[in-house]
Amino acid sequence: MRDLPNLTLVLGGARSGKSGHAQALAEAAAPERLYIATAEPGDAEMAARIAAHRAERGPGWRTAEAPLDVTAALATAADAAVLVDCLTLWLSNLMAAEQDAPAQTETLLQAVADAAVPVVMVSNEIGLGLVPDTRLGRRFRDAQGRLNQRVAQAAGRVVFVAAGLPLTLKSG
Repeated sequence: MRDLPNLTLVLGGARSGKSGHAQALAEAAAPERLYIATAEPGDAEMAARIAAHRAERGPGWRTAEAPLDVTAALATAADAAVLVDCLTLWLSNLMAAEQDAPAQTETLLQAVADAAVPVVMVSNEIGLGLVPDTRLGRRFRDAQGRLNQRVAQAAGRVVFVAAGLPLTLKSG
C-alpha cells in the first residue's frame, strides 16, 4: 500500500472531479481495490449513473453495495485499498432509515482506524450555497457539515476538489 494514510477524505461539489481523484488515489495505492457504493438505483437515470461509474473503474476493482452498512462492507476489504463513494448518499440513506448518523459515523471511523488498508472516502461539500428553504434541507445540510467535520478530523489527509483541481487541506 503506497502513500496513503489510513483515511483520506476527498471533498467537493457535484461534478467537481472528486470521485475521479479519489479513484486515482486508490488505484495508485494498491493493485486490488474495493469500491463501497452507497447509491441505490431509485430510477433509470440513477441506474445509468451507477452503471457508468462501474464501467469507468475497470479491472482491479471489486464492488460492495452498502447503502447503509458501510462498516460491514469495509470488513470484506482483505488486502484491497478501499474507496467509499459517497458519504453524502450514505448520510441520506441513514436519515431516511431514521438511523443515528452520528453513532454510525463513530462506528465507521473506529472500523477505519482498525483497518490494515488505506480508506478513501468521498463526500460532498454542500454548505457553500444558499440556506435551504425547507426544514429537512437545513437538517440535512447541517448533518452533512457535521459528518464532514468529524471525518476530516479523523483523516490523515483531506483534499478539496473544485473544477477537477485538487487542493490539499490537510496532510499529516
